[in-house]
Amino acid sequence: MLLTDEKIKELETKANDIRKSIIEMLLEAGSGHTAGPLGMADVFTLFYFHILKHDPKNPEWEERDRLVLSNGHICPVLYSTMAHAGYFLVEELKTLRKFGTRLQGHPHREYLPYVETSSGPLGLGLSQAVGMAVADRMDGKDKDRFIYCFMSDGEQDEGNTWEAVMFAGKNKLRNLIAVVDRNNIQIDGFTENVMPLEPLADKWRAFNWHVIEVSGHDFVALNEAVEEAQAVYEKPASTREGSPASPSLGGPTVIISHNIPGKGVHEFERDYKWHGKAPNKEEAKMALDELRTLGGKIKSEHQ
Repeated sequence: MLLTDEKIKELETKANDIRKSIIEMLLEAGSGHTAGPLGMADVFTLFYFHILKHDPKNPEWEERDRLVLSNGHICPVLYSTMAHAGYFLVEELKTLRKFGTRLQGHPHREYLPYVETSSGPLGLGLSQAVGMAVADRMDGKDKDRFIYCFMSDGEQDEGNTWEAVMFAGKNKLRNLIAVVDRNNIQIDGFTENVMPLEPLADKWRAFNWHVIEVSGHDFVALNEAVEEAQAVYEKPASTREGSPASPSLGGPTVIISHNIPGKGVHEFERDYKWHGKAPNKEEAKMALDELRTLGGKIKSEHQ
């Protein structure tokens, strides 16, 4: 679906609000992950406010798309986005990681049934999403909705990730779309120092996936990437300029989303030390001031 200028303004504003909520909830919790959630805010915003077929007022709607969050540690962005989308009150975000809260440090489906899966141990999400895609094929529903799986780049180190990649490619699960948060960091440092991943795109192609690389902060380009992934489901064609032909046309698609960790707060950006660190009061104030200034710029640029 085409993104109008007005819609882009709406998405930019919403993503900025989601980032502010992420900082506020992490400050209240006193622990949690900062860089990944801020970096994925644009991706989550585009999906929940433009792409996904879902209904916050009826979260168990049978015909909804499924979104599996594999890297559960970035759940502040999931919770913040869902709250801003109307699944629950924004005020509940302040209960992150509190005793008895529904908003656990990693998503827990028994506590928060609005999420599709419980997640935490890295590398399991894609296998769960593959299972959903296979089930829809068996039930004859694989043309009615898409199964999306959001993953970290660090979890590409996990062997069971590649078992799921092989299975999906072999079975041509065309209703399955994975999104890899390629932010180049993990808790111990930069991915290429900890366990080099490149050439990442070629690895996915080798397992018969259609591969698209895109900026995760460009709403238009990201939306076009998702539309292309959905079109691969419909017909074996890929004509995006600069996108190499894939041997897996008609099969699953992976979107490698190049994201800036800590996006929106200059002090946090591209610094792996913010992977698993929450801001203190001074850092949170600095971050919120910067995001409020950014919000004003977004408003003025679209007037």
